Amino acid sequence: MQDTEMLPALAALMDERRSRMVLVIGNKNYSSWSMRAWVTMKAFGIPFEEIRIHLDQPDTTAKISEYSTAGKVPVLIANDITVWDSMAICEFLAEQFSLLNLWPEDTAARAFARSICAEMHAGFSSLRFDMPMNIRADLHGKGHTPGAQADIGRICEIWEDCLARFGAHEFLFGAFSIADAYFAPVVTRFKTYGVSLAPALEAYADRVCAHPAVAQWILEARAETESAPWHDARPPK
Repeated sequence: MQDTEMLPALAALMDERRSRMVLVIGNKNYSSWSMRAWVTMKAFGIPFEEIRIHLDQPDTTAKISEYSTAGKVPVLIANDITVWDSMAICEFLAEQFSLLNLWPEDTAARAFARSICAEMHAGFSSLRFDMPMNIRADLHGKGHTPGAQADIGRICEIWEDCLARFGAHEFLFGAFSIADAYFAPVVTRFKTYGVSLAPALEAYADRVCAHPAVAQWILEARAETESAPWHDARPPK
């Protein structure tokens, strides 16, 4: 719970930054890394302006380079500070808006949450390649390679552990946190590719999809009409 005596100071801080937060993202249908940062900001009511750059276009790299020399989305511009990479953005936001508890308050839970997000950030390459995010598509039964299935098994293990130890069978650590935003693109993949989950994990995935920030992203992804040829041409097999 937030200390109500601190809320006016928080509101003033957010008002000061209202016109200075810009988040540069890719297509909502395809850009899983953009989704993580965007959902985090929306879920915690952090105001920002959105700039969306279409992926896989001749001018995509040039447009992204206007905001970051790393050449990838997402990019957060906060006043005179530029932050790229979804993990760096989420950590920056957690520091800037510490009263919002973007990470779990409990030390052990927070350490665990950071660990699983780092694992998500660095791993699960088979899932990423064999089941690329495509919210608009119905690809049931495709992409279920041995590597992807191994990644799915590890993700299910993480979810089960978090829900049992910290989540009180709501979100991974009780209240919605960066950790849930980090696994939200995985939830959309499971829906797209028809991944079968145990009832408790299916219920968790449904709760994530129903969260207002995630539901808004999914709605806007489905409303997009642009195609990203490289993304569409990747497996599923």
